[in-house]
Order: sequence, then structure tokens, then C-alpha cells
Amino acid sequence: MATTADIRNGLVINHNYDLFQIVEFQHVKPGKGAAFVRTKLKSLTTGRVIDNTFNSGVTIIPVRVERRKFQYLYKDEAGYNFMDQETFDQINIDEKILDQADLMREGQEVEILMNAENDTPLTCELPVSVELEVTYAEPGLKGDTSSGAKKRVEVESGAMINVPLFINQGDKIRVDTRTREYQERVK
Repeated sequence: MATTADIRNGLVINHNYDLFQIVEFQHVKPGKGAAFVRTKLKSLTTGRVIDNTFNSGVTIIPVRVERRKFQYLYKDEAGYNFMDQETFDQINIDEKILDQADLMREGQEVEILMNAENDTPLTCELPVSVELEVTYAEPGLKGDTSSGAKKRVEVESGAMINVPLFINQGDKIRVDTRTREYQERVK
């Protein structure tokens, strides 16, 4: 068992019969009254983010989790298939627990958060940025550059990304997986 003093970003806890990951927290000590901890919790089953306040010193139930490196293999009707980089075991993950699944390309390395008690996958995290090839891009129109105009392109994984007008089909671009924004063109 742990208390609110043990709360940190990324900690997975059992709260209201569901698994939640702490996205952010803040210890608050008001001038009058008892201290408390204000948190944002992300449900690992539904993906929903909720705000919750714990009184200071309350017992929380942490869940033991492990981060493992997996390689994305392919998608089929059952879900997304991954291979463990160390044991070469393959697992299948449902699309609902994947964030930004359309930014994954085959062969890409990801980190999967596994519940250590029953060895079930909880979340799949992509690297901070990925390099993808542009498979479809309409030509940019001359004269549209004064306002920093952007156009939508399709990348090899099937995602649609807003990019500057000078990006063409066949270019490799770096995309931020947290915000889905174009970062730069890759040589």
C-alpha cells in the first residue's frame, strides 16, 4: 500500500475498480484546512481522462507495471500484432488501447506498458517522433506562402498530416506523435 505522498507522473493505480495512470498531479496546502492532492487520471481501459482530488495521506493502491520494447508487425481483423524484442513472443492488442495507431508503420519499435501481475498489455506508447514517407501530396499553389499556409498530405501509415506547401510526394518527414504536427523534412 502507498499514500498520496508516493504519487508521481506515470504511476498506475487501482482506483474505483479501474486502472488509471497519473498524467499530472499537484500537492495543494491551502492556508486554511487540510492539504490535498489534485490529479489528472487517464483510464487505461477506456482512455478517458478525469480530474480527481485525494485528501493528503489517503491510501492508494499502486499496480506493478513493466515497460517492454515491442516491434509492430502488422494489423489484421483481430487487432494489431506486436513481437517482444527479447523473447520473440507475439501479442495481439485491440485498437482501443492504442494511441495514434495510424502513425505506426510496420517494423517500428514501441513501448508497451504491461501489467506485471497478469501479463496483460495496458497501453502502447510510440516514440516522441516518427519518420514517415509522404505517399500523396497535392502540389502547393504559388502565392499562398505569405500566411504560412499548410496542406494535408497522406503518409505511408495512412495518417493525414498538415505540412508546409513545399513538401512533395516521396519526401520523408518527422511527425510529433503527441500533437500530430509536422516537425521537419528528413534527408
